[in-house]
Amino acid sequence: MTRFFSASLSGLEPYTPGEQPRGLADLIKLNTNESPFPPSPRAVEAIGAQQVRDLRLYSDPACTDFLAALAEAFGVPKNCVFASNGSDEALAFAFRAFCDAGAAFPDVTYGFYPVFAQLFGVKTRVVPLRDDWSLAPEDYKGLKETLFLANPNAPTGLALPRARIEKLVAADPGRLVVVDEAYVDFGAESCVPLTQRYDNVLVVGTFSKSRSLAGARLGYAVGAPSLIADLNAVKFSFNPYNVNRLTLAAGAASVRDAEHFKTCCAKIVGAREETKTSLRALGFTVTESRANFLFAAPPAPRTGAEYFAFLRENGILVRHFAAPRTENYVRITVGTGVQMHRLVAVTKEFLKGETR
Repeated sequence: MTRFFSASLSGLEPYTPGEQPRGLADLIKLNTNESPFPPSPRAVEAIGAQQVRDLRLYSDPACTDFLAALAEAFGVPKNCVFASNGSDEALAFAFRAFCDAGAAFPDVTYGFYPVFAQLFGVKTRVVPLRDDWSLAPEDYKGLKETLFLANPNAPTGLALPRARIEKLVAADPGRLVVVDEAYVDFGAESCVPLTQRYDNVLVVGTFSKSRSLAGARLGYAVGAPSLIADLNAVKFSFNPYNVNRLTLAAGAASVRDAEHFKTCCAKIVGAREETKTSLRALGFTVTESRANFLFAAPPAPRTGAEYFAFLRENGILVRHFAAPRTENYVRITVGTGVQMHRLVAVTKEFLKGETR
């Protein structure tokens, strides 16, 4: 840290992304919740030679075509959608724009929430999940802070029904509820319909998971026109050209290829359920994930740290969070069927105490 670094940020604890190894073709990478499938062929085709030639020009700051496609897919007016550089940017803008009263979120959830709060000087209230990892809406009753709820939650994968989130939204019209739906396409209920009935709910999503565009960095928000206008006020005060033209073209084409999207999601859900059953049969504790990952703990006396290390030694990367409540668990991204079968085979070796 240099002498020029702001004193207000001296205690900042940056978000730690999952390991992104390079040059290891035989590695099975199940640690960052990326899709194992390529993007829609239409998205690839949309990034044509003309788009590349036009990189000399700024991208469309209004993100017109992409937002038109997104609005049509969600069945909402065009002034109810917002485009961002990954969902992280939309979340960051929300922390900056809507948290004068503070922010509240669970103790085990997406690790960027406390980072954004610290970065923007937002006071936080951390609400513990229940012992079974569930989020109890009643624990947020009466709180005046802006609520940030990942649904499905990460890293647990558990999801609340839309009706339970609606009760939170309806209970206090003066409080904003931000629903982070990064993983909603793998079996949870989206809260997008609520945005057309309430002006105090904002849904944030990403194209990194179910749309296979993690490297393109594309996210969105859906909410009442007034909320979208607020986000745009922040965007146009920060970076008007926040989404590049190649990403916008790929995103619009991806939205319009519903068949590819549904097929990939179905394959991931099928592999998730098969792997969950296999791990439970081996004595693992596995949550009822509705995301594209599993949250699993090995049977005693084995530990999550040992399992993580053994998988890595055998060419499989997963994510281990060493915090007290999660230290015995690993988060396993759902890959292809072949990759998940390999994971289960290596897991059996782990339980037998064998090494490579």
